[in-house]
Amino acid sequence: MTQPTAAVRDRVLSLAPTELPAYIYDLSALRAHAAAVRDALPERVELYYAAKANPEPEILAALGPFVDGYEVASGGELAHVAKAVPGRPLAFGGPGKTPDEITAALDHGVERFHVESGHELRMLAELARRVAPGRRVAVLPRVNLSVADGSLAGGSLTMGGRPTPFGMDPARAEPAIRQLADGVFPQLELVGIHAHLASGLEAAEQVAVAESVVSWATDLGVGLGEVNVGGGMHVDYSAPERRFDWAAYGTGLARLVERHPRLTLRIEPGRALTAYCGWYATEVLDVKHSHGEEFAVVRGGTHHLRTPATKGHDQPCSVLPVDAWPHPWPRPAAEGERITLAGQLCTPKDVLARRVPAAGLRAGDRVAFALAGAYAWNISHHDFLMHPRPCFHFLDAAV
Repeated sequence: MTQPTAAVRDRVLSLAPTELPAYIYDLSALRAHAAAVRDALPERVELYYAAKANPEPEILAALGPFVDGYEVASGGELAHVAKAVPGRPLAFGGPGKTPDEITAALDHGVERFHVESGHELRMLAELARRVAPGRRVAVLPRVNLSVADGSLAGGSLTMGGRPTPFGMDPARAEPAIRQLADGVFPQLELVGIHAHLASGLEAAEQVAVAESVVSWATDLGVGLGEVNVGGGMHVDYSAPERRFDWAAYGTGLARLVERHPRLTLRIEPGRALTAYCGWYATEVLDVKHSHGEEFAVVRGGTHHLRTPATKGHDQPCSVLPVDAWPHPWPRPAAEGERITLAGQLCTPKDVLARRVPAAGLRAGDRVAFALAGAYAWNISHHDFLMHPRPCFHFLDAAV
């Protein structure tokens, strides 16, 4: 069970049933966490926020003082982020960029392009010649590197070191890098390489991956000034109190940049920055017994909070008891110690958390699902069964 902040708890309990479900974000907590992350990193490590994790404009703005820029991965994200935080540096990544998206990015003056293939490189060069004549566009080829020391083994998602649609194999990336360095594409400027290889890695694994990427990049001998080692810092949904060790990660990166004094490192965390600041709040509609187990049906479900279904985990949560019961019919209540929390969808997959320790849970009680600040609402299948959409609340003690 994970307790919400006091501000979140008060807001959850203050909402009428018709105002639930609701996403509640504690922006003060987000700022404090982002400041701690920034303080743990050495000066020559740039911090970009991967907007795909949570693109809410209020989230993007709250992170503004602590990040060097934002990473976007589609034309839609590009337009959205550019509007939400105007004038901030943007890096455009992701496979399958279309000519229209690249043109829009050039028009917006995007700071960095993460190039995924030889085809994309040639397309970018031609579009830059047409759209941005006289301007050299900064490029970081994305490389799908193999890491021999096993540091990718603990990842929850692996984008490198194996057959994937992401980036270029080293044998294909190296000729493209040398073409850029030799001026074959005069519209483009080689500034570094990008290598986001996995997600769900601990600090020691992340440092090992960064060391491998930097070693490969510097061995090319083409004078690269930047290496982007991506994001993917581990967030533990089964033990949410145990967070990624940013201090150890910062110490490891400090040793790395000390060995390479002319190199700038860039990281692109998403989930690990915002997951902890968001809660999905709802109420219990019914408590029922089925074949020796108990289930609580709550307003909403995985069509609002897709994360547990996508990752196959139980979303950490807290029960907030409500004494009032306004109805004339009896109030259903749990009889056992553990209960499974399910949503309103007509599918057995609509489960948010299994066998939660919630003795005495009753219809009308509130439930706040934690770690809902990333890959939650924005990845969910909102319109399935056409239930009402949740409300959104952004709590900010500074306002």
